Amino acid sequence: MKKRLGIISLFVILFITFITIWNYSYEIGLEEAYIPIEDNSSVYAIPSESGVFKRSEHAMDYENMPVDKNHQRSLITYYKNRAYHGAPPSIPHAVDEQQNMGGQSCLKCHENGGFTEKFQAYAPVTPHPELVNCKQCHVEQNTQTLFKSGNYAHVMAPKVGVNNALLGSPPMIPHQIQLRENCLSCHAGPSAPKEIRVSHPERVNCRQCHVPSTKEMTEVGTFKRAGHEE
Repeated sequence: MKKRLGIISLFVILFITFITIWNYSYEIGLEEAYIPIEDNSSVYAIPSESGVFKRSEHAMDYENMPVDKNHQRSLITYYKNRAYHGAPPSIPHAVDEQQNMGGQSCLKCHENGGFTEKFQAYAPVTPHPELVNCKQCHVEQNTQTLFKSGNYAHVMAPKVGVNNALLGSPPMIPHQIQLRENCLSCHAGPSAPKEIRVSHPERVNCRQCHVPSTKEMTEVGTFKRAGHEE
């Protein structure tokens, strides 16, 4: 009897050992491969490169949003809302001073875009929602005649249809991309100016085909104040 119990106990121990080893091997097999990189480097990703995919999760949303032809923007209105080409756009509507920080006001409409009942229009999307102090750069339009024209070098805004490197090739990027590295924020959805609204936002890796152009970076000479030419 003792011999029989001993044999049964041995089989039970062997069976439990088998189940334990098999379960461990099975769990190890489910683990995904990974690259053990330790982030000890002081060199960070270039912001202009790291922000390309920030709006990629909304690409199909922009594709499916209907275009509001009565309120859609054009390049004329797009540039008219800036002090000069490349300047931050001004705020064309009243702002509640009690809630003027990004997360509490501006970003509610401008972080991801979409239709706003208050203005009956699609809100333009900011390419840098992480900078929440919006009014540090974007100011309200209080007057159209505040400043007098100076003699600063005039920078012409890019035009559509003349930025292709070759006939039939994808248009190049005719502007600087610092703080504008996320292409879909300005080029996708119904809030994008109609002339530069992309027809294929689902291809989120824009810079795979569209490369920056530095044509606008031209020598303008040494700036001299009026009356101090010598």
